[in-house]
Amino acid sequence: MSETTVTVEPSASEGSCCGSCGTGAAAAPAASIAERTVLQVTGMTCGHCVSSVTAELKKVPGVAEVAVDLATGRVTVDSTAPLADAELAAAIDEAGYDLVGRLEA
Repeated sequence: MSETTVTVEPSASEGSCCGSCGTGAAAAPAASIAERTVLQVTGMTCGHCVSSVTAELKKVPGVAEVAVDLATGRVTVDSTAPLADAELAAAIDEAGYDLVGRLEA
C-alpha cells in the first residue's frame, strides 16, 4: 500500500490556527497616524505609573499609540485626529497624575 500526502491550502477567508506559518489572513492595516502630541506629565515614578498613564490614554477615542519616557515625564501620543487637551488631561488625571501641558513634537 502506498502513502498519499494531501496538502490543504486555506481559502482567503480562512485563517490558520496561529498565523505563524504565514497562511492566515493578513492583519488589518494600522490606523493612519494624523497627529502626534507630546505632553509633560508629573508624578510618574515607576513602571506601574507608565502602565496606568498608557492604559488611560489608550481609552481616549482616536489614540493609536502611547509612548512614555519615565525619566523625563514626556508622553508621546499618536492619534488618528487632533485630541482635545481636556480629554488628555482627564485621562491622565484618571490614572492619578498631572498634565503640565503640551510640548513641541
